[in-house]
Amino acid sequence: MSRRTRLSLAVLAGVGALALAACSAVVTDDEKSAKEAAAPETSEVAFDLTSANVETRPHIEPVAEAVDALAESGFEPVQEGKLTVAILGAGAPPTSFFAEDDSTTIIGSDADFASLIAEGLDLEYAPENVAWADWPLGVESGKYDIALINIGVTEERKELFDFATYRDAVMAFTVAAGSEITEIAEPADVSGLKVIVGSGTNQEAYLLDWFAQNEQAGIEPGEAVYYEDTAAGLLALTSGRADVSILPYSLAAFQAATLGETAVVGKFNSAYPVDGQVGAVTAKGSGLVDPVSIVLNTLIEDGTYAEVLERWGQQEEAVAESLVNPPGLPRP
Repeated sequence: MSRRTRLSLAVLAGVGALALAACSAVVTDDEKSAKEAAAPETSEVAFDLTSANVETRPHIEPVAEAVDALAESGFEPVQEGKLTVAILGAGAPPTSFFAEDDSTTIIGSDADFASLIAEGLDLEYAPENVAWADWPLGVESGKYDIALINIGVTEERKELFDFATYRDAVMAFTVAAGSEITEIAEPADVSGLKVIVGSGTNQEAYLLDWFAQNEQAGIEPGEAVYYEDTAAGLLALTSGRADVSILPYSLAAFQAATLGETAVVGKFNSAYPVDGQVGAVTAKGSGLVDPVSIVLNTLIEDGTYAEVLERWGQQEEAVAESLVNPPGLPRP
């Protein structure tokens, strides 16, 4: 099996921040063994999950406007001459994850963008592996200059942090390969279906609103089902115990492309009821966010941005412009 194309359920199960919660069903050992025996071992999609991926990472020259803006901002890096970036090694493809042959090298689209931001600011890229729970205090306290960990803009976070956006915050409706369900675009499309969703998430609120609309329309609403992790949810979906799963779009698309067991049949913005985005996060008022946004907009204009998204299969999450502190998910 090619190291270049291998992706196991174990990788997908390691999605800490993206894991589905509140398990309501038990997967038996016999069911799991039977499914794993039937699952394809490899994919023909050429995503390089090894440390060699770094060698093909795009690069840019310093962006003069951004360098000047940084000098004028008064911002002082944590490490002189370096951009110290909090990034999630224990994440999941395609955003950020440890290379499969090296437990210290973090690759993915977030790593690519972080490296490019550093180059655009004429600083050395200095990644720091962090746990999801640790980035807020690390950025706020000045331990890290910036965080790129697939962080969605929210009104609550904006009280402590500044955001320079670089991707749409998109969720996907995913079905098993070969499913008769080919499109989910409106509430009626989930009528009568069992839909896997994370408990207590904004996506659950979105789904339950659709169910309520179906009830008002006099049709069967649908049923939300819950699993404790992504791997268990995938097994339930592909074994027919659920009809649809809601996952972050980037993970869902990557999963479909590499495992070949699922298909994406719809999407929606995860910051419902607003159109939210994912942003690079800096400490509030540090002066760093505007120079970062300048670099990101330069990447968008010169095509490097599209190159990164294409090499990780995230074209559907492209934004037309990097915004500073746009409207985010409303406070609860």
